[in-house]
Amino acid sequence: MNKWKKQLAIAMIVVFGFFGQSLVQATSSDPTLQKVQDKGVLTVGLSADYAPYEFHATVDGKDKIVGMDIDIAQKIADDMGVTLKIEEYGFDALIGALKTGKIDMIISGMSPTPERLKEVDFSDPYMTVEQKVVVRKEDADKYNDINSLEGLKVSAQKQSTQEELATNELHADTVSLQRMPDIVLQLQNKKVEAAVIEGPVAEAYLSQNPKLAFSDIKFEDGTKQTAVAIPKDSTEFADAINKSINEVLDQDLMSGYKEDAYELMFTEESFFKKYAPYYLKGTVYTVFLALVGVFFGAIFGAILALMKLSSNKLLKGIAVVYIEYVRGTPLLVQIFLVFFGSNVIGLELSAMSASCLALILNSGAYVAEIVRAGINAVNTGQMEAARSLGMNHTQAMRHIIFPQAIKNILPALGNEFVTVIKESSVVSVIGVSELMFQSGVVQGASFKPFLPIMITSLIYFVLTFSLSRLLGVAERRMAAND
Repeated sequence: MNKWKKQLAIAMIVVFGFFGQSLVQATSSDPTLQKVQDKGVLTVGLSADYAPYEFHATVDGKDKIVGMDIDIAQKIADDMGVTLKIEEYGFDALIGALKTGKIDMIISGMSPTPERLKEVDFSDPYMTVEQKVVVRKEDADKYNDINSLEGLKVSAQKQSTQEELATNELHADTVSLQRMPDIVLQLQNKKVEAAVIEGPVAEAYLSQNPKLAFSDIKFEDGTKQTAVAIPKDSTEFADAINKSINEVLDQDLMSGYKEDAYELMFTEESFFKKYAPYYLKGTVYTVFLALVGVFFGAIFGAILALMKLSSNKLLKGIAVVYIEYVRGTPLLVQIFLVFFGSNVIGLELSAMSASCLALILNSGAYVAEIVRAGINAVNTGQMEAARSLGMNHTQAMRHIIFPQAIKNILPALGNEFVTVIKESSVVSVIGVSELMFQSGVVQGASFKPFLPIMITSLIYFVLTFSLSRLLGVAERRMAAND
């Protein structure tokens, strides 16, 4: 009996030891690395307006995101045995995308800072660079020491090391901007006195703009290490990335990556021939977003309007709260809520899908008020007459009220279409390739901050002016038919 108990105890120890080991292995396994390996794709987030790190270029007749960071990301993906996928966002949306699982890692000239380390982890650094102060050449002698810019306006990229240096060491009135072309544009147009820019990026802009120059200002804490941002506690994932980075550094692959980037940056080709496809693509996306937003927004808005006009207090309350909330918050906030919030409830929405949904939900609130006003403009005697003829409320609305209200609704609905065309530009922050996004792409690739914006404004004007004229013709024809 004692022998049997002893054998049972040994068997239990073996079983518990096996399961305990399995549990430890399962607990220590890296979910990020496992996710990448399971799907066979490494999804990398970046802001592609930061040459030579990442920027758009035409390669073999196709638009492609290229640069030093892209080459490093490609090596990491190749070493992991997976396919590389690039997702483009505004720089200040990258960490949000990483934390909500939209991307697996960030490689976008990003440096570890105490604030960022609270939210994400970082790989070993793959580059160490100096931060530079760029000024207009005419001001190079004027701003040549660390105290010369105190209290003056200095531009820097939002949520970056450069922003901290401008504030903490220059003691400047820092103008924080999201995109590098906007920083240079403000400097060129004398909106700011200087700009703090990362060395390799600054060199690229200065090579294309003889009116800019480096200041002699040196920062005490101006050395920046650039690394890959990854989700918290992704130990095995970090080890795999660090292995690739160490090979890049040991084999001096960065020199070749930099040469390739500069070759793509400075190709000789006319501006309009090189970038016309970007504007065409952006225009198509802009019109598509506006059409989807207004068409489905009109359907949703009509439902909301009927709910608000309903005698049912619950339906009316829901409609009132929704309309007031949407009209009382910026579209940009709503886009972020839909795009990042969808992951919280288990929906994997692409940037385009999230943008369309956000525009529909936003437009629906405004269309609801248009429809409600159009219905209320119809004489109340029309409803009474319809009911006296034996129609119920639904029949009266369908056959009598709506046909008359539509004449008031259509002009305002057309104006909503014009408005959505312009407002859709904010979806560029989550990487949708509409017109404003493509303008930023051209700015970053051409190093011309002003010309791409001017062309974009003309395209918007042509779109809205043409649509306004068409709406005017339609209104006159409707008036003539009355």
